[in-house]
Formats: sequence, structure tokens, C-alpha cells
Amino acid sequence: MGGKVAIVTGAGSGIGRAVALAFLAAGYKVALAGRRQTALRETAALGSSSGQEPMIAPTDVRDAGSVAALFDACRDRFGRVDVLFNNAGLMSPPALVEDIALEDWTGLIDTNVTGAFLCIQNAFRIMKAQSPQGGRIINNGSISAHAPRPLSMPYTASKHAMTGLTKAASLDGRAYDIACGQIDIGNATTEMTQEFADGAASRAGPGGEPRFDVVHVARAVLQMAELPLEANVQFMTILATKMPFVGRG
Repeated sequence: MGGKVAIVTGAGSGIGRAVALAFLAAGYKVALAGRRQTALRETAALGSSSGQEPMIAPTDVRDAGSVAALFDACRDRFGRVDVLFNNAGLMSPPALVEDIALEDWTGLIDTNVTGAFLCIQNAFRIMKAQSPQGGRIINNGSISAHAPRPLSMPYTASKHAMTGLTKAASLDGRAYDIACGQIDIGNATTEMTQEFADGAASRAGPGGEPRFDVVHVARAVLQMAELPLEANVQFMTILATKMPFVGRG
């Protein structure tokens, strides 16, 4: 696996950082993409024991030019792109439907949906042209792609859209050996899920929700990435065993 090249978006924190470190430890050449250069450098420093020197690529996934520059720079440095972990995203603050501001809706959709699309588009462009042809795209969905939380319409809509992107990319990539799958994650230990552990009444209810170590997400993504292109994990759900998902109540 030492020759494989991976791009990880949202690599400066949380799930993106954990997955980037797992790829580095497995010998991948990794491009770290995200908005905050300082955070990306922290991820790179945490992965220094792997002996791999990742590419640090400040990127705004909402901007088509920025995304194209990321993929071109990765190809120019490492020669190809084998894996995209399409992870960058935002979570919406809890809000009643009638109180959601249009700018809050469009800001989240621009990141979670348009950003994911732009990354898929550029991955296809490079994966189709390289030799040997093909590659793998792993989209970070959410259990909210299946069952929403209350007061979360923008985030829920974006994650249902991610499932549509995954299915369409999987279908359109078949002729070019581009495999696309999705990992749906529930309550991994990141800053984004801290409010659920704290028991924020508007989101999780009194007492909070259980979480699980984000390292298990990273291992699952790595397992998906290391399959030969003739095999694909189309959808995987990984979550804290005792969280309220199969029946939210």
C-alpha cells in the first residue's frame, strides 16, 4: 500500500485528522486539505512518526478553483490520486424550521453538498485520466442520512444529498474503475459531538448520548480504502452501540 495516494478533506481536526493519520501510518502518501493551515500543520506533526511527509493544502471546498488546485497539486507532487476521503463538512445549530436563516442554509449546503460534489468531480477528472485508471472515493455521510435529529433540517438535507452523490458516483464510475462508497458515522469522539455527550437538551436529551473512539472510524475508512477496486463497501454504518439510532426515542 506504500504507493497509494490519498486526499483527505477536513484533515485539520476530528474524523478527517484521525483518517489522515491512519493513512499515513499505513504508508500512504497523503494530501491534507482544509481551511486552516495551522490545523493542517498540527495533523502533519502528529503523523511525523510514520516517516511520511504529507502535502499541506489549504483548501476551501466551496470554491471550484481552490478544489481544482488541490487535486492538481496532489497529482503533480505524487503522480496520481488513488483515494479521496470526502469529509469536509459543517453541522447546523439546532433551529426550528421557520427560524432557519437563508444564509445559514446556503452556507451549510455550499460546504456539505457543493463542496462534496466539487471534490468528486475533480477526483473523476484525474482518476479517469491516470494510468492505471481508476481510484476510490469514500464519502463521509452520517446516520442523519437515515434518521434525522430534531431541529436539524439543513444538516439532514445535506447528508441525504450525500447519499445521492454516492450512488450517482458509484454508477458513473463503473466504466472507469472508480469505486465510490459511504461511511455513515454516529457519535465518534470529536468536538462536533461533544454537545451530545454533554446532554444538550435540544439535541440529545438529558443525560447525553454515548460516544466511541474516533480511531475506530479511521480503521474502518482504511479498510474500505484498501480493498481492490473490484470490490466496494457501498455503505457502512459505524456508531456507538448504545446511542439512540434504531428508534431515536
